[in-house]
Amino acid sequence: MPLSDLPAALAPHFYTLQNPMPEALGDTPEAFLAALDGPTCIVLTGADPSRCRALVTLLHGNEPSGVRALHRWLHAGIQPAVTIVCVIAAVEAAQHPPVFSHRVLSGRRDLNRCFRAPFDIDAQGMLAQRILELLVHFTPEAVIDLHNTSGSGPSFGVSICADDAHLALTTLFTRRLVHTDLRLGSLMEISEHLVPTVTIECGGRTDDAAHTVAWAGIDHFFRRPDVLTRRADIDVDVMRNPVRLELTPACSLAYADAPRDDVHLTLRPDIEHYNFGVTAAGTSLGWVRGAQLEELFVAKNTARNCLLKDVLMLTDGELITRQPLKLFMITTQPAIAKMDCLCYAVQADGRELIAGQRPV
Repeated sequence: MPLSDLPAALAPHFYTLQNPMPEALGDTPEAFLAALDGPTCIVLTGADPSRCRALVTLLHGNEPSGVRALHRWLHAGIQPAVTIVCVIAAVEAAQHPPVFSHRVLSGRRDLNRCFRAPFDIDAQGMLAQRILELLVHFTPEAVIDLHNTSGSGPSFGVSICADDAHLALTTLFTRRLVHTDLRLGSLMEISEHLVPTVTIECGGRTDDAAHTVAWAGIDHFFRRPDVLTRRADIDVDVMRNPVRLELTPACSLAYADAPRDDVHLTLRPDIEHYNFGVTAAGTSLGWVRGAQLEELFVAKNTARNCLLKDVLMLTDGELITRQPLKLFMITTQPAIAKMDCLCYAVQADGRELIAGQRPV
């Protein structure tokens, strides 16, 4: 579908490119980013132009793997199997110096919490609405939303569905899927009413391995004739309905090797090493000073039941895991921990945590 067919109401809001020549893309991802004049839509005509898939990336300006991988793929000058629509969203945040360092610009909402009404309350909401309108216009058969985690860790997918189509999309990139009923206003929630959509967390934002995961997955997504049929010989480790561990507004936070007296919560600086491994019961995550657990944390499941005391406990001021857990998306950046969340948790075998079902 040519860009000339883009609705007049949408066209002014996206910097648009159609089948860009490799030499026009800049020699580096940074040069490519610098040339973008705001939120960007790139259309690549496929060998089968009657079908379409969509890639969305850079919903957070400090998560560069999607842009790096897309720049590398475009430089190869390959025609995709079907028409591909690429959306590069938070261009302004990513361009703000130093590049690829700002999740959002100061005072703005997290764009990946804006994909539900009302949209007209701010610029982020209106951009989210336009991205949705763009996807409705192109009617893709599948959508991939590429992200990075703020801390180091392995790749995984996130989806509100765990049927064969969503598992097949996940396995283009990774062998882990977080299946969640949480509704936060993220793009992947369009799976409910529009199109199969999977968020892919490629790994740490500064990890070369994450950029490789993004590129290899994009290559599969762009070039395979069928991306929605699950292969029976590929197993996926599915984690169900994680608890989201958030910090309260009152919680002050630091990362250090010993407890600090000037903050309520001190977390160990190597805490991200627990990402996706089984964290044994009784593992020390850090220290708490001058507060109780419920003053610092919120940990609720999709039914909004509090599971804080099923996840953590305090022993002589030390923050301890109460039962074996699988933790993921742990961040070591205080600003992200405060703005978004500290981490997610499921049982050690990947099952959903159940309130009250914990060791005494």
